Amino acid sequence: MLETLFEEKESNLKGGLYHQTQIQLAYNTNRIEGSKLSEEQTRYIYETNTLFLEDGDKTANIDDIIETINHFSCFDYMLDIAKESLSEEHIKRFHFILKNNTSDSKRAWFNVGDYKLKPNVVGGLETSLPSDVPGDIKNLLDKYNRQRDVAINDIIDFHYHFEKIHPFQDGNGRVGRLIMFKECLAHHIVPFIIEEQYKFFYYRGLNEYCKVKEFLIDTCLSAQDSYKRMVDYFMK
Repeated sequence: MLETLFEEKESNLKGGLYHQTQIQLAYNTNRIEGSKLSEEQTRYIYETNTLFLEDGDKTANIDDIIETINHFSCFDYMLDIAKESLSEEHIKRFHFILKNNTSDSKRAWFNVGDYKLKPNVVGGLETSLPSDVPGDIKNLLDKYNRQRDVAINDIIDFHYHFEKIHPFQDGNGRVGRLIMFKECLAHHIVPFIIEEQYKFFYYRGLNEYCKVKEFLIDTCLSAQDSYKRMVDYFMK
């Protein structure tokens, strides 16, 4: 699957698995984080490098547009480094590409491409303090990369702990979901896209993970089944 995605990327193939994955992943992951762009608008940006306003729309948020375009570049970077062991450099690079040229990037304290400078919360829960983030990320990566046979549950477990650290001021969810996609490809596991319509199941899974891991695992496995159907269509 990684070879197929990479070959379609390099050949600029239209309408294939790479093309559809770019649109579906960018649309859903950005919508989960509050983007107002529709799937068709996302598709239009990807295919024509332009934006149309749908009926009733008078304006479009510039950051939504920039972050959609940036996410396409994040996905390409992810394919380029998919076989490499996950590193702090990769994680920071994802964040830099995603947030570059957004309004956040103009705020010095936002620290695009580097760890947060101000404390933040996710879902009402406290996350790692800025001073603790470098050590917490290092420990998480060391523990994860020591594993020899990585299974999908290990990738999901990494995602939970990454989101609990919440290393960046913003963009943590999107970076975290790109990491999951990368690690699935790296370990010959069918990747998945958390669809926007299931975001509340996804959030519940993260919030309840310490008590009931199955909530998050089942949400991810259901998303994997959905993506596998798309893969099967293109890779018959």
